[in-house]
Amino acid sequence: MKLKPIKKEILLILIILIIQTLVFVIAGINKCYIHIDEAYSLGLASYNKLNIQQNEDFYNTWHNKEYYEDYLSVNQNEVGNYKPVYENQKNDVHPPLYYLLLRIAMGLHIGSYSKWPGLILNIIIYIFISIFMYLIIKKLLQKDKKCEIKSAILTLVGSLTIASINNAMYIRMYALATLNILITTYLHLKLLDFEGKNYKLLILIGICALIGSLTHYYYLYYLGILFIMFVIKYIKEKKYSELTKYIVTIFLAATASLIIFPYSIQHIFFGYRGQGALSNLINISKILIHIAIYMLIIDAYAFNNTLFIILLFILGIAIYKKSKKYKKVNEKNEYIKYIAIPTLCYTILAAISSPWLELRYIMPVCSLLFVLALYLIMKLLNNLVKEKTANIILISICILVIVMPFISNKVINMVIGKDFKNEQESSYSSKAEIVQKLKNEINIPINIFPKIQEVPIDNILLFLKNFKLEPEVIYSNKKDITEFIKNNANLPAIYLLNSSNDRFLDEILLFATLNQSYIAKDINCNEENIKSIMLNKDISSGILVFINDVQENEKLVNTIKQALKLENVTYLKRLNMCDVYLIN
Repeated sequence: MKLKPIKKEILLILIILIIQTLVFVIAGINKCYIHIDEAYSLGLASYNKLNIQQNEDFYNTWHNKEYYEDYLSVNQNEVGNYKPVYENQKNDVHPPLYYLLLRIAMGLHIGSYSKWPGLILNIIIYIFISIFMYLIIKKLLQKDKKCEIKSAILTLVGSLTIASINNAMYIRMYALATLNILITTYLHLKLLDFEGKNYKLLILIGICALIGSLTHYYYLYYLGILFIMFVIKYIKEKKYSELTKYIVTIFLAATASLIIFPYSIQHIFFGYRGQGALSNLINISKILIHIAIYMLIIDAYAFNNTLFIILLFILGIAIYKKSKKYKKVNEKNEYIKYIAIPTLCYTILAAISSPWLELRYIMPVCSLLFVLALYLIMKLLNNLVKEKTANIILISICILVIVMPFISNKVINMVIGKDFKNEQESSYSSKAEIVQKLKNEINIPINIFPKIQEVPIDNILLFLKNFKLEPEVIYSNKKDITEFIKNNANLPAIYLLNSSNDRFLDEILLFATLNQSYIAKDINCNEENIKSIMLNKDISSGILVFINDVQENEKLVNTIKQALKLENVTYLKRLNMCDVYLIN
């Protein structure tokens, strides 16, 4: 018995959601570390201060693991207290909605740190992301045969790119921002179709605009471009009544947003992050650099290293069709520009204004970029090959996108050298020493990298050393150190912290595992001070030492070794912003 079309469509969507959820759960199981901003997410949602380091007793005092875990979790006496959500965001640089949802999720796991409340929240959000992505693609392809199956394939593959898995695994507001953008897009596409009274649709657009503005300020880039396009559309068509209702809708959403969170004005126009973004937008020299680097980021994560292959394929088809003088297809898709223009503008604006050159700032539009590229291929093939051939090409590209990370990782191993990647560094290795060794032994010309302020050559080389084409926020390369710390949690630990480069939260998860640790801020690391710090501590099995950047690691570990009369120094790991040693 054949399924009715609506039941078939529901089944397709369910299959997509089941597959992507299984992938996300597997990725979540393997996530073994957190980024500094993920630590901030957890702390900002539940702690009574912006940063645990604001505590008067934080530095130069011994603490147990519960002290740090308190920043990453909700305790029993904090249940029902949502004040930190608003107060912390008021004093930070982001609006509060995501943190409220995260705080609710964290309240389901009381008393200790867990990655799962944040991950489950994102996985649930991603269910709705895929539903709205499917609806958007179906709108684009509604005149195509078997548009439901094509929409399902593109939705599934788009949800399994490395960018999407990163988005789901990153305990930040970017998955929610992605959902806001997709719902906003879909509602505006519906608005294009609407004739007559459209009050319900406008109310939904207003609610979505309100939610988006309370999630992330970059959402306003996307909404702003869509707003301008619809204003121009209504003026051209002389639909002044529709224009008025639309403007009033967005105005009311903006007003409601400012009533709920008036500190947005301070954040956007007067905060350090907002002023930095505005200055980047008028710095021509940075614009080209940022866009070029983001092209590489988009290629690696949104297209799984297939973007340039796809672009060459598109260019080849276009040149071939022009040389053979194929007739242009007159069929126009009124929806495409209302997706493509806001998406491309958002990508450029986010790339230019982002404080760091990282994937997260463009994650909300990565799936749309992927769909736009595949849609362009389908349209170019439209009158070039038979539909069956076009479908085979589409499926082949999707398969290539899925398998490309495995191919890329093998190539990377050959280029960088598998033996070097797996080699244990010397006992006294530091960031500087590892980089120098990379410069001497890496099998690619170093001068191909631009020496620009935003991307120091040292950071590029360290990134390449551990690089695998996989979701970066899973931190598979940190699994060994997290297991070692967990198995040796009774060892006393000291963090020699140079406050000029303080990113302690990058490593807080390890300190929430250690039974006893000491954050030594800007101390004079001599034998007398080390003996004083370690007085009455059991060092019979050794001591763990963390040293953040811009310090003389070998000198420091030797001083500790001599002061405590220990014999061996073992270099354990390069973490995000520090090096870890075992001295025993």
